[in-house]
Amino acid sequence: MAEGEGKTKIGEYHGASGGWGSMKSLAYIMGQEKVRPDVLDALRRQNKPEGVMCVSCSWGKPANPHIAEFCENGAKATVWELTSQRVTPEFFTQHTLTELREWPDHDLEQAGRLTHPMKYDPATDKYVAVGWQEAFDAIGAKLRTLDPKKVVMYSSGRASLESSFMYALFARMWGQQNLPDSSNMCHETTSVGLKNAIGSPVATIQLDDYNVCDAIMVFGQNVATNSPRMLHTLRDCAKRGVEIVTFNPLRERGWESFVDPQNPLEMTVGKPTRISSQYHQLRAGGDISAILGICKLTIEADDRAKAAGGPRVLDQHFIEQHTVRFEEFATFCRSASWDDITREAGLTREAIEAAADVYMKAERVIAVYGMGITQHRLGMDSLYMLVNMLLLRGNVGRPGTGPGPVRGHSNVQGQRTVGITEKTELAPVDRLKELFEFEPPTEKGWDTVESCRAIISGECQGFIQLGGNFLRATPEHGKMREAWSSLPISVHVGTKLNKSHITPGGDTWLLPCLGRMEHDQQETGRQAVSMEDTFSHIYGSVGKAKPASDTLLSEPAIIAGIAKAVLPPNPNVPWDEWVGDYSKVRDAIENTYPDKFANFNGRMMEPGGFWKGNPASHRKWETESGKAEFNVPRALNSSGFLDKEGRFRLVTLRSNDQYNTTVYGYDDRFRGIKGTREVVLMCNADMAKLGVKDGDLVALESDAEDGVERVVEGLRITRYDLPEGTIAGYYPELNFLVPLEHHALESHVPAGKSVPVRVRVNA
Repeated sequence: MAEGEGKTKIGEYHGASGGWGSMKSLAYIMGQEKVRPDVLDALRRQNKPEGVMCVSCSWGKPANPHIAEFCENGAKATVWELTSQRVTPEFFTQHTLTELREWPDHDLEQAGRLTHPMKYDPATDKYVAVGWQEAFDAIGAKLRTLDPKKVVMYSSGRASLESSFMYALFARMWGQQNLPDSSNMCHETTSVGLKNAIGSPVATIQLDDYNVCDAIMVFGQNVATNSPRMLHTLRDCAKRGVEIVTFNPLRERGWESFVDPQNPLEMTVGKPTRISSQYHQLRAGGDISAILGICKLTIEADDRAKAAGGPRVLDQHFIEQHTVRFEEFATFCRSASWDDITREAGLTREAIEAAADVYMKAERVIAVYGMGITQHRLGMDSLYMLVNMLLLRGNVGRPGTGPGPVRGHSNVQGQRTVGITEKTELAPVDRLKELFEFEPPTEKGWDTVESCRAIISGECQGFIQLGGNFLRATPEHGKMREAWSSLPISVHVGTKLNKSHITPGGDTWLLPCLGRMEHDQQETGRQAVSMEDTFSHIYGSVGKAKPASDTLLSEPAIIAGIAKAVLPPNPNVPWDEWVGDYSKVRDAIENTYPDKFANFNGRMMEPGGFWKGNPASHRKWETESGKAEFNVPRALNSSGFLDKEGRFRLVTLRSNDQYNTTVYGYDDRFRGIKGTREVVLMCNADMAKLGVKDGDLVALESDAEDGVERVVEGLRITRYDLPEGTIAGYYPELNFLVPLEHHALESHVPAGKSVPVRVRVNA
């Protein structure tokens, strides 16, 4: 029985985010994990200059940190990594992989830290311990028999810049660039869309911009679960009168109110800070129309001002000097029907007018967004509309303005910076050729969706996983799980067991690595690593905790061990020297990217990190036109499918006790759900239409019209405040319902925020 089963309790949560709820949740998990004394030291040093950078989200680390510069989820991630629980070779003598496949995600990771390199033994259906050199030699021998262009090399966003650079270099020296990563899963729409629209694939803002903005427009992001440290920034903004206007299908508690756990008065009195001044619950995928309404009102207000000879509403000088295709977009907005806008947005005209009023009055606006924008079939159109809105009033490229995507994993953005990409045009192939004297591949590699296609079709010959839980995170889970077992080889580098590890293929290897929090002692002494935050700042990180096992190797050491076993020697690539001294890896990164990493080793411990720069922040537009570009959307809803009787738009969510596929527990405090993840959230009106009541068990089935049956049964109907036609439930459990081809059209991000499903009653 999974922990939490039989203890289900569901009711409305009335508290704020933060506060004593966060403290109690953290206290519980610390007791559950039997934490070591060095956990407290890691938390004391977390996200501080010359400290250790959190392994959870990528929110910025201020130059002048709080006493406790960590949040509830960041602390959970630290406790989870520094647990006293261990998965030793003896663990696998007691459990077959067939048995472990029945364990829930939480229970697998709860078992503890992996301690020894392991190889799968099909005769006993168990992992058995092996030596490191034996593992490297056997993996290398197998990989050398394969076509490198048919092997996937996935990486999680937790891997450091040093590991990511080495991993990408290894792939290209081997002759391939099948390098999908966490960005492909989540935010690739940002990388593609922002690059097309303003010439920069990342946020144009920095943390300090929140100190001078007048308004924040928020779309599809759950701050309390995904980036809780951001709440301190939002609290400061709200207290100085910044208008925060939030658009999201669910009312997320972090965007409503916050009690600062580090403020004794707030904790004593319990009086929260109100975060959002307006909260608009739009339909799943309705962001295009909501933003269209704001743009329409802004343009028409400017038309009236121009006709009356009054002050202009649009930044006409900026539009004329810095943009293209404004008139095409303006014509589209003027002709848009309010009936269409309100229907597709799921909002009243009055609600959109209230939001537009805030936008038009503010001098400096930041647009915050998350996967609620990017993970749709037409997610690119949602992102373009967000940029269009900002361009109308010159809200890009000056202090307190700009798009602010909130990235997920701690170094998911940095990985792309140092070469984790399947796209040749994003890799410095000429520089790599010059520095390391080899011929880099120029053929495009496989991204996440293309890798899944290759695995399902049988074209893929092997899978190497640097962290993460690829099999569990991907769409089309049924077909993927079946095909995964046919892989000739799978190699997993990680710290804890997960679902990807226990579905063996041909040769299956499990290679445990040091965690970021742990002391990394190499030939030249203790090593530091680095990562990039969502604001393009680079930070150094030094772990001090005692390693979980004396037999662990670092990620760089494991990458180098496999690379040396696969590749012929190259005197320009000193793998052993790089493992012995990570500063030499950083020298190589600096030589490869001199414009971004000048004096890398000298700057990596700067308080607040050093900024790698962003041309669009200075109104230098590296687009095809040389200017920022307006774009007309292809549709008024980004879901990419039509409404039909009985069809719902499913939004897949994280719980409060979760980060990506890592499930810390079975409680979702902010949504009032305790003891279960097998729920489907639904509004009263939809429940009445279906003839179901709160607590009934139903099944969800795919309504993708592709002939594939996908069903998840045993879900508890849970009454929740949602727009009609929009329902919600947890991933990764509901990934089973997401078709592989249901992805953002250009970026191939799985479209998990509007999945076409039907509800099967009396399942």
